[in-house]
Amino acid sequence: MKLDEISDNPGAHYRVKRVGRGIGSGKGKTAARGGKGQTARSGVSLNGFEGGQTPLHRRLPKRGFSNAMFRNDFRVINIGRLQAALDNGKLNPEDTLNGSVLVACGILRRPGDGIRLLAKGEIRTAITIEVTSASKSAIAAVESAGGKVIFRAGSAKRQKAGAVASA
Repeated sequence: MKLDEISDNPGAHYRVKRVGRGIGSGKGKTAARGGKGQTARSGVSLNGFEGGQTPLHRRLPKRGFSNAMFRNDFRVINIGRLQAALDNGKLNPEDTLNGSVLVACGILRRPGDGIRLLAKGEIRTAITIEVTSASKSAIAAVESAGGKVIFRAGSAKRQKAGAVASA
């Protein structure tokens, strides 16, 4: 068998009917698009249009609530990542670690609305870290290593997290 002998199986490829090539072709004049109007034009996309019937997205009731405009955008950092940065010499354990220090050393890109400390990984070095909020297990891990978690004052949600840390 040679490359010029390769072909599809009979009936495997259907030649597309060319439209707009005169009335003798059967697909001339309007090119199978019907009469005038929006759908006769190119670039038409009527998403959700159901032929005049009320579309599904309008028949179904509205549900839920979106608070995206006021949502806090916390940057999450795990204690394992802090320990890796300490081992690599990117962080100094004597410094108070806050948003600006973490951005300067390349652990975070930007502090966002605050930093949330989580307990994935383990920490062996005593550090002092200033965060907006933290999980109970992250606080326990930092304190068991001889460190301290400081909460930045702010909203009631942040003060509540601080109350949990001090308890």
